[in-house]
Formats: sequence, C-alpha cells, structure tokens
Amino acid sequence: MGGQRRTKGTKMIYVDPLFNTEGWSKNWPFKQASHMFSDNLGELHTFALKLGLKRSWFQAKRNFPHYDLTLSKRKQAVRRGAKEVDREFMVKKLRNKNEKTKN
Repeated sequence: MGGQRRTKGTKMIYVDPLFNTEGWSKNWPFKQASHMFSDNLGELHTFALKLGLKRSWFQAKRNFPHYDLTLSKRKQAVRRGAKEVDREFMVKKLRNKNEKTKN
C-alpha cells in the first residue's frame, strides 16, 4: 500500500466527507469540498505542501484550523495516508480540542 507511514509521535491527518459547495463563494468555483485537519499544525502544513496546497489557503479558524480540499486533492490526501473520518468524529475531535484549550 502506498500510504504515508507514521512514526512514533506523529499525528494523523484527517479528511472529512465531501459536502456541497454550490453557491458557497465566488472564490470557490468547485461543486464539492472537504476539510483537511490535524492535531498538529506543523504536520498539517507539511502534508498540505506535499499535496501542492499553498499556505495562504490555510483557514486559520481558532476553533477549526483546516485546509479546504477539492475532490481531486481529497483523493490525493487519502492516497498519501490521510484518514477518512465522518462528521461525528470531526465534531468530537473539535469538542475535545476546545475543552483542552478552555482548561
């Protein structure tokens, strides 16, 4: 399998399911998108660079830092080892992260 090998201490890169983006933004001409996120921003940026994503495309949202992915970039991310997760997983991950930052 050609996926990314994880070494001890590395964090996982996640992608959520595709969602409809028609009429979402005039700056986003695609019909579908997905989010790519991680527990470690450094690793997220490194992974994004390997996919050919520009750092300026990073969505530096305080509660949900991520990159938006097109269908083709999402497929590429999964081939390179990103883990496909459902919305429920994503929400749990965000809640856990936000709880940790409150404490």
